[in-house]
Amino acid sequence: MGLTRPEAKVAVSETKLRVLEMATWSPDTPCSCDCFVSVSPASAIPSVIFAKNSDRPRDEVQEVVFVPAGAHSPGSRLQCTYIEVEQVSKTHAVILSRPSWLWGAEMGANEHGVCIGNEAVWTKEPVREGEALLGMDLLRLALERSSTAQEAVHVISGLLERYGQGGSCREDPTPFCYHNTFLLADRTEAWVLETAGKLWAAQRIQAGARNISNQLSIGTDISAEHPELRSHALAQGWWDGQGTFDFAQVFSLTQQPVRMEAAKARFRAGCELLQQQQGSITAEVMMDILRNKESGICMDSGGFRTTASMVSILPLDPKKPCVHFLTATPDPSRSVFKPFIFGVGAAQVPQVLSPTFGAQDPVRILPRFQTQVDRRHTLYCGHQAALGLMESGQERGQQLRQKQRDLEQEGLEAVRGLLASKQTSVLQELGSLFQAFVERESQAYA
Repeated sequence: MGLTRPEAKVAVSETKLRVLEMATWSPDTPCSCDCFVSVSPASAIPSVIFAKNSDRPRDEVQEVVFVPAGAHSPGSRLQCTYIEVEQVSKTHAVILSRPSWLWGAEMGANEHGVCIGNEAVWTKEPVREGEALLGMDLLRLALERSSTAQEAVHVISGLLERYGQGGSCREDPTPFCYHNTFLLADRTEAWVLETAGKLWAAQRIQAGARNISNQLSIGTDISAEHPELRSHALAQGWWDGQGTFDFAQVFSLTQQPVRMEAAKARFRAGCELLQQQQGSITAEVMMDILRNKESGICMDSGGFRTTASMVSILPLDPKKPCVHFLTATPDPSRSVFKPFIFGVGAAQVPQVLSPTFGAQDPVRILPRFQTQVDRRHTLYCGHQAALGLMESGQERGQQLRQKQRDLEQEGLEAVRGLLASKQTSVLQELGSLFQAFVERESQAYA
């Protein structure tokens, strides 16, 4: 089933369409994301567990989009956020959590159990001018084209080489550009892929826990790299060619901007939280980490906040389904992680799909982002009203928070039972699981 979006009318009056007022936005405004992965023996169960908080401009809406597998004609072209790329003959089904104005995604998974999250990073390699593929476009393309995490590394590195990365990553007339790091996982292992322009280094994670937080983190343990990575560093005078090559040390900025200094603290906090739970990491543990406000992992700072979150369970046993919990709403500490499973009946859930504006979308009109439209989806609107009540401390807000907890616990218990079961016939009925939980959450806010 293809995407069916709510009808949307382009607002043209001053009351429904306003000029953006963020042209003086500072590049040192906090901008963050945090990705986590647990591989045996760090996981409490025989599964890889993946998690991400997407921290974005606080009023940006993230939608959850289901795209079925597809077959494409030879020579087909694919429109991404800013540029077209050559389409492949077959693409995998994906579930995506994405800022609703763009084509790519902040995080997502595919039908083969591959999960990817991306992060902004700034290095000594300059950010290119002009528009190319966003890191979020690279993420979606890799999910649609890969059946393992390692294959996804190859897809992203190949697309980087051919098309490059670039373009504004924010719905704002003032460009905001960065390079990207990625955490990629499947049922058996994980990879960290860190980029600087078209250059890259990758690290394979086959055991233990790992996290990334808006900074280069691959040191000397490099499993794969761009063939010109070291020669470029040598030519630029960043490395003398002697001794062990440390990617993070060589390519990181000598003087870090405020945003990256803050990321160091979050990275250390994330490492400590994972270390404390070594051998007992579950989906619930990952959810608790994503909700940790003291560390800044659950972001709420000035113009930025955690706008969506995701946790995935990727069982080693291929007979068991992968389960992806998505919030589709901001602030995981007051949101519901709802389970999604690829299966018969999986389809787009309309309550978490934003309106679309076609050719008159501000992202399509040049110069871009001169106006703003209302991209809120149904669940987002209901959640925002509930969030206000919960923040006020009123009894009604406390009741709503308890309903959230109860609904999430019901989903977790259902998933535990499913993964413990030896029956596979029930999988035929699980494609509509996410839909059911979204509808119940929406009803709680009504």
